Amino acid sequence: MPLSLDTRGVGKVTIIRCNGRIVAGLENEALRTHISGLLRDRRNFVLHLGDVVLIDSTGLGTMVRLLTSTRQTRGDLKLCNVPQNIDKVLKITNLTKLFETHDCEESAISAFYQRSAAAEPATSPGRPIICIHPNNDVLAYLRELLRRGGYDVHTSSSLRDSMILIRVARPDLILLGPGLTASSSAQQAFDTARAKINVLELGPEFSTLEAGEAAAHLLESIQSRLNLKQQLDS
Repeated sequence: MPLSLDTRGVGKVTIIRCNGRIVAGLENEALRTHISGLLRDRRNFVLHLGDVVLIDSTGLGTMVRLLTSTRQTRGDLKLCNVPQNIDKVLKITNLTKLFETHDCEESAISAFYQRSAAAEPATSPGRPIICIHPNNDVLAYLRELLRRGGYDVHTSSSLRDSMILIRVARPDLILLGPGLTASSSAQQAFDTARAKINVLELGPEFSTLEAGEAAAHLLESIQSRLNLKQQLDS
């Protein structure tokens, strides 16, 4: 069974869902190359191993090397949904002391946010904003624009994943793109959550506006919304 990798970003964390075998050869090389490429601009990873049927010694060695690489960039690599047979391998090899494992994705994601809060108690990264948009290029643009504007930015292309971010990041504002769909339960949960949070909707034309014009208008709108929220809160 060849290894397939399904990758998505949830705020500051990149989830990689592995399906198949992590073994010597093409499968092992695919995982190493994939994460090495992502390390250019991402540093916090969760490997979802729920659909992995086999890890050999080479595959385990690659995971150890990838863990070292992420920590050298001041990031980390955590595991979640570890099958019983693979958990047994980790225990036999005494690697449970090296890898941090979690029962589910949300627990692993939350651990990254809790670690950041504990490591930087005296710093203020800016007011938290969650950006939800179906276009990953637009998300990259928003992420850099708002970070440079002094905001604490968290992005997702999924309404379901955004619920995790709402719980861990506690945003002052949500930027919501068009055309997002989800299951009825996820949509209902999001609608309930957004009722309590300031939401600024981005129309379908946002992705085609001249970048400078779009940036200036968006930053002005965000500041206006946050100032109004501050006045209401006080």
